[in-house]
Amino acid sequence: MAAQSSTLPAQNGHDAVTAGIIIIGDEILKGFTQDTNSFFMCQKLRSLGVKVARISVVPDDVDTIATEISSFAAKFTYVLTSGGIGPTHDDVTFEAVAKAFGEQVCPHPELVTLVHRFFGKTDVCCPEMKLAHVPESSLLNYGKNKRTGEALKYPLVSVRNVYVFPGIPALMERALEGLGHLFRNEQTRFHSREIYVSADETLLAPVLNQANARFGRHAHLGSYPDWVNNYYRVRLTLDSESEQHLEEAYSFLMQNLPPALIVPLVTDPVARAATDVYALAESGSALGQKVAAALRTIEEALDRFSLAQICVGFNGGKDCTALLHLFHAAVQRYNLHLCTVQGHIQQALADLKAQHPQLQAVLMGTRRTDPYSRTLTPMCMTDPGWPEYMRVNPLLDWTYRDIWHFLRALFVPYCILYDKGAEPGSGGAVPPLPQPRHCSPSLRPAGPAGLGSMALGVGSWGYTSLGSMSNTQKNPALRYTNALGQESYRPAYLLENEEEERTSRQ
Repeated sequence: MAAQSSTLPAQNGHDAVTAGIIIIGDEILKGFTQDTNSFFMCQKLRSLGVKVARISVVPDDVDTIATEISSFAAKFTYVLTSGGIGPTHDDVTFEAVAKAFGEQVCPHPELVTLVHRFFGKTDVCCPEMKLAHVPESSLLNYGKNKRTGEALKYPLVSVRNVYVFPGIPALMERALEGLGHLFRNEQTRFHSREIYVSADETLLAPVLNQANARFGRHAHLGSYPDWVNNYYRVRLTLDSESEQHLEEAYSFLMQNLPPALIVPLVTDPVARAATDVYALAESGSALGQKVAAALRTIEEALDRFSLAQICVGFNGGKDCTALLHLFHAAVQRYNLHLCTVQGHIQQALADLKAQHPQLQAVLMGTRRTDPYSRTLTPMCMTDPGWPEYMRVNPLLDWTYRDIWHFLRALFVPYCILYDKGAEPGSGGAVPPLPQPRHCSPSLRPAGPAGLGSMALGVGSWGYTSLGSMSNTQKNPALRYTNALGQESYRPAYLLENEEEERTSRQ
């Protein structure tokens, strides 16, 4: 019986290195467990220069698994299975792999030793020993710990070009990370680009069809709508093994899509919050000056209180979202402890103090236009009869428009209810969707009427201020009649008169 390490199958230098993934488990097919392993495998293999050609999900049935393995092994360079390894009756992957290649399952001496070492069992009939019974020609592949460089203590079994991974995600990921050298293809590197567009997919189709006809042989173009994103409606992807062909296709799209509909999206605004927020604060713009003042208030609170003594009041609304992003920029982290308290804010603060008596300050997303807030100062104690906190109010002098300019200039994700005045895909015409320009307090104007004005469809929500489910309603100031004669609502950031913000509260 073979042992130690499998070798890379010989490849024709002109053929693509491919992989087929087989996910094994009744629990996947029945919807009891969500498969995340194939997603991880696809990402990892792609980074190694391996093209995943197919994914299959099969039940815990020896014949079905064996048939799929036999088919995949003949078609693809590598076959990766996940699941069906263990001590119970439904762990039948090793048996199925053996059947696929006309072999028997028998105990592997090295695995028998490992079972004894890990589980302290020597009885050949014990459940744990099932892990040592593998196909006759099995190879044992020891990966390396990426952090320490040391060999992993338990090997991965392979038979020919089939690699048998565990189904537990943490174990599968560790094994694949440690065995990347077995699959690495130095001849291939995948290149990719993304374009984000604030228009409905059907309106982009003519340009996409032209691009595909012109570049489709060498660059793959994908179009993926997203109905709940705050900033774009379609994500276009380009990928190719040729960087030149990729850039040619990318340039064609950038030249033929209306410029005003292309969103310069920041895909991870949290990671770059400190850089972007402080750049905005130092820009000298009107919004930048308010950002700078808010940061000074937060920094003063951080000087007076330790992080353990400060909490951030967050209810999911736009003001609290802006506040949280500012606070994150100041403290460089988001690993906050989440405490959920129910009820009116006065009782909620009391409950929070009882649970965490060390808290002395609470950052609030309060603005002067909020009820009972005109006389507040950036740092002030709570009123008599309330739980005792220092209220920190960095946003007091911000306007409704300031909040929206800040969020959208930095591409900060926010509650989708504010956007649902412009729900995509319904087919009606609405006013053009302004796109933010990065680190600028102004909203970018929309594109040409032919495409820009049809970018979004009929919506059903029009909220500008979110309270409870019982006191929040559509804001009539956002209502309009679309080109089809239907009533619809603009998104909240297009509210023209700021004084009408709270008319969506009963």
